[in-house]
Amino acid sequence: MCTSVENGFLSGWAAFELKRLAYKNQGKTLIFVVMHALDEPVEHDEPHVPLRGAPAYLARHSSWVSIRSLGANHRNRVLTHLLSLDSQDRMMRFGYVANDAQIEAYVDRLDFHHDAVFGVFNRKLEIVALAHLAICRVQGAEPVGDFGGSVLPAWRGRGIGGRLYERAALHARNEGVELLHIQALASNTPMLAIARKHGASVHRMGSESEACLRLPQPSLESRLQEILEEYWANIHYTAKSQMRAWTACLAVFQSIRERAISANNTCSS
Repeated sequence: MCTSVENGFLSGWAAFELKRLAYKNQGKTLIFVVMHALDEPVEHDEPHVPLRGAPAYLARHSSWVSIRSLGANHRNRVLTHLLSLDSQDRMMRFGYVANDAQIEAYVDRLDFHHDAVFGVFNRKLEIVALAHLAICRVQGAEPVGDFGGSVLPAWRGRGIGGRLYERAALHARNEGVELLHIQALASNTPMLAIARKHGASVHRMGSESEACLRLPQPSLESRLQEILEEYWANIHYTAKSQMRAWTACLAVFQSIRERAISANNTCSS
């Protein structure tokens, strides 16, 4: 039986390979998780540290990222994510060093019904990457989408920013948007590189740059793709939520057990 690696997913005897690799490395720094039922990719809650001796396909991160559409009920988590950005990241995200009050005002103005907001969650259900797609519709003009995003430092270098851009472009296309626009500082090379990689034309205007991507017309395939992506993202999020609740329950039972053992030992003595 051979190992199959398609679209970044591990299958076949990859689970056995992980166990064998863990034994060879005495379990040091091995944090891989294989969830065949969910097709969950390799994911860490800590910055990536390559595993010595790991095969190339294990050293790479999966190209699949669970990206979930956010609603008004996520407003506080969106605020927490943006407030955690340092001054340099705030400059890259907003074009100026936004203070806490300005970020709070921005989050309060988010229209989750008219615009689209996407998030990537870690196992603690904290937002580690965020994208905002603002859609501008003016009568007599083509609809235009404006993209902005941020990824926490520990989660960079995994292709998450590019996947957020793809997800926003897919949604914009299905909403009839013909032009996806990014207004960024010329020094924001990661954002501009993502736009160029996906075919956008980038024009520099002084200290700022503008990236424009012409989107194709929506199709049955693009609509089904968005439905499936959202479906799997919701399953992935629910699995994390239930696992977190189950872990909390186990912690309570463990605490009760330890207190009972302690009380029994006290009575015995």
